[in-house]
Amino acid sequence: MDKLNVLICDDDKTIVDAIEIYLKQENYHVFKAYNGIQVLEALEKQEIHLIILDIMMPELDGLKTTLKIREEKNIPIILVSAKSEDTDKIIGLNFGADDYVTKPFNPLELLARVKSQMRRYTSLGSIVNKNDVLQTDSLELDQNTKEVRVDGELIRLTATEYGIMHLLMENMGRVFSIEEIYERVWKEPSYSAENTVSVHIRRIREKIEINPREPKYLKVVWGIGYKIEKY
Repeated sequence: MDKLNVLICDDDKTIVDAIEIYLKQENYHVFKAYNGIQVLEALEKQEIHLIILDIMMPELDGLKTTLKIREEKNIPIILVSAKSEDTDKIIGLNFGADDYVTKPFNPLELLARVKSQMRRYTSLGSIVNKNDVLQTDSLELDQNTKEVRVDGELIRLTATEYGIMHLLMENMGRVFSIEEIYERVWKEPSYSAENTVSVHIRRIREKIEINPREPKYLKVVWGIGYKIEKY
């Protein structure tokens, strides 16, 4: 496989350069930006497979940049912030990010998160031996094209959201705990899993359900976890 391209964006050049060193050691091809406008310009010129994006930046901050990216692209976005409160993390995930890292961070932890997101993103293009479409009522998941449709309409999902949907639809009717979803989809121990999984579940519901407050497909089993209802 050709080198995977990572775009790093932070208004602090020393942070960008430090992250670049670690990524290059793992054979990633690195592009650099220092504000959100430069990120959007880079995405028009280069094929980027993952973005590490600081939240607090001049001209166009990380949250607004994430919203702009999500209008067209589903590539993984890891937000970086000096704020560590759960509310800030939830806001970032709600804006469409796939993961969230707080400063100061361990570069090896960031690298592990990059690898995890890359595995999930690149697996969307991998060969699937099964030819069937997973379906419950009008909700369909095609394992070959990696597409999800409701009533025939294509639903735009991020790689993380697709991973959750595939896990639940491949095991329709089975309830998965938040910890199990995190470990199966993120493929790492389920530390701080609850808010992360819950935000992704909410985003999926907003995309596949007519009324997310009264979901038809993605159901919660209180005190246990989540499942896709089988019809």
